Amino acid sequence: MNTDSSDLTLMQLSDSFFPSGLYTMSNGLETIFDEKRVTSQNDIFDFLQITLEQQLGPADSVALSNAYDCATNNDLLGIMECDDILHSMKLIQESRAASCRSGSQMMKCISAISPHNLLEQFSEKITKNESPGMHPVVIGVCSFVMGVKKEQATQMMMYGFCVSVTGAALRLGIIDHIQSQKILHEIKPKIQQILEKFSDTKINDCWQFSPKYDLYQMTHENKFSKMFIT
Repeated sequence: MNTDSSDLTLMQLSDSFFPSGLYTMSNGLETIFDEKRVTSQNDIFDFLQITLEQQLGPADSVALSNAYDCATNNDLLGIMECDDILHSMKLIQESRAASCRSGSQMMKCISAISPHNLLEQFSEKITKNESPGMHPVVIGVCSFVMGVKKEQATQMMMYGFCVSVTGAALRLGIIDHIQSQKILHEIKPKIQQILEKFSDTKINDCWQFSPKYDLYQMTHENKFSKMFIT
């Protein structure tokens, strides 16, 4: 009997039932929708593609990948360096805080179901505010602990972001259920292409450049009434 449960673990971590809080985020989409800048399935796809290319690919996936490598070497200081670098690159307080909350939630959950010395050490650093606990970095560490392959972990993070955005678009009434699934299906080759492009990037070479996207996020922070936390 095959006792490898890594695929099932991947399903568990990527399931919307997992309490990471991603369903509460629109990642800037709510502001763009309010300003009537997105109105169709194609607009949502373009929004995802640009964000993956300019933020999640060169920054989040690189931090996750390097944190995973550090975890394999039991390098806590290396993990904290990845965490600090990614945190410093997230310029918008609202999205930065949301990533830390999601990271803390994931850390708490995985620590409860699969205790591990490295998780305990990293969690202590986060609790003492010595490391921010950014969600992509926590995914990297937890994926290693749970036996999920690095490539699968980066795919999970990118796909999870796309599900979060398309779910927000669905609740905002921009698209329907069939359109949301079409978007997720069509974005898969782009996810893989971006991950391959940045697969060997070191943490000191990560970057992101999306000033207009950052401005939308800043606008969302000051909204009086909003459905999502980002």
